[in-house]
Amino acid sequence: MAYLFYMGKSLTGPTPREVLETPIFYTICLLSSSLTIHFAGKFLERGKRGAFLTLWLLTIVLGGLFMYGTGQEWHRLIYEHGLTISTNLFGTTYYSLVSLHAFHVTVGLLMLASC
Repeated sequence: MAYLFYMGKSLTGPTPREVLETPIFYTICLLSSSLTIHFAGKFLERGKRGAFLTLWLLTIVLGGLFMYGTGQEWHRLIYEHGLTISTNLFGTTYYSLVSLHAFHVTVGLLMLASC
């Protein structure tokens, strides 16, 4: 929604069209982690500890892969395209939203790993 709201409002580049790529693999990792934690809970309810632990670990791995992909994307945007939080309105919006989501995923991973 932020992309649609701010489309065309940045007067300088880079623009989303110029630098963003669809992160299909990392999106699949993130969505899959929601499924694995759901099924892990179901196995825990049934007392199937081995299946629970396997899916719990898989959830952590998938979340970690997503965070790795986020880091790769940020590195590419900053060092190859010069997009930072202070570059333009797009950069400010992008990093604010993605950083909040990355923080949420990181806290979730830390909580999963601490259990």
